[in-house]
Amino acid sequence: MKLGIVGLPNVGKSTLFNSLTKAGAESANYPFCTIDPNVGVVPVPDERLKLLGDMYKSKKVTPAVIEFVDIAGLVKGASKGEGLGNQFLANIREVDAIVHVVRCFEDANVVHVDGSVDPARDIETINLELIFSDIEILERRIAKVAKQARMDKTFAKELNQLERIKKHLEDGNLAKTFEVSEDEDEAAWFASYNLLTAKPVIYAANVKEDDLADDGGSNMHVAAVRKMAEAEKSEVFVICAQIEQEIAELDDDEKAMFLEDLGLKESGLEKLIKASYSILGLISFLTAGEDETRAWTILKGTKAPQAAGKIHTDFERGFIRAEVVNYRDLLENGSLSAARDKGIVGLEGKDYVVKDGDVILFRFNV
Repeated sequence: MKLGIVGLPNVGKSTLFNSLTKAGAESANYPFCTIDPNVGVVPVPDERLKLLGDMYKSKKVTPAVIEFVDIAGLVKGASKGEGLGNQFLANIREVDAIVHVVRCFEDANVVHVDGSVDPARDIETINLELIFSDIEILERRIAKVAKQARMDKTFAKELNQLERIKKHLEDGNLAKTFEVSEDEDEAAWFASYNLLTAKPVIYAANVKEDDLADDGGSNMHVAAVRKMAEAEKSEVFVICAQIEQEIAELDDDEKAMFLEDLGLKESGLEKLIKASYSILGLISFLTAGEDETRAWTILKGTKAPQAAGKIHTDFERGFIRAEVVNYRDLLENGSLSAARDKGIVGLEGKDYVVKDGDVILFRFNV
């Protein structure tokens, strides 16, 4: 999974990226200090892995990972080359979802590119730039398809859809709110355009430490973000980028104590990962043994053979069956053989839909 972190300059983007990845992207109080997209790979915290790894005395414990891309601050006119322009919009096209950091704190010492804190305006600024970039993509495609449309009904059909999407965007709407018909061709075409405003968005409402305890409930700026997110069916999580930076320097025990002192149950990274899995419709299944205990990320609704294919294509190709047990049941019984004796290990075939927290042993023959 790849997430792109975007936002206006000086909203806390790179501070958040640094804290999430400890990759040390430069963070400074002036626009465009991030000149190249910074990439960091972050393990997904998962207590189930540690517990299973301890039970099996695994030589190796491998978590799922998320790739974060920190993209330079966008400004008005970015789609036309203002600021650092379209090269950064191109970087966003490669991600699965967008993490849009929105400033929800007042601080006279931190310059705001538009002179005041106004999350709704800031979100609209970014959305408009993404819309303009998408319209440009559609216009290029229209120019190609229009030549063929006179002679070919399929191209004529696509041209009609392209023009409808373009009109939808020109009216100030995001591509994700465009109603794609159930027609297979139209759905495939829409997906192939890889439009920025069709991507899932998670808003990171960046607040001061005092607003963390009530999850931004008393912050009017956070309320504005939540209202916009609800309208476009996006996720929101409240974060204090500065606090996350402090947490990033602590070991696990210190981190737990620090969060407890702040009255928090989880870190911003954990909130973001939950929001990411939710909006992308992802779950994790687990494999466990003496050699390795590992988490694998799949889409909800994935069937056993395709889940096996995440491990190796041979597993999917030669799939016979899957032995499946919930990780809690496995831990309670202490071993797979004990769980088998209790009759709580399922022997599942090709139609089994994998669930979050399943521990699976695949049987295959190639």
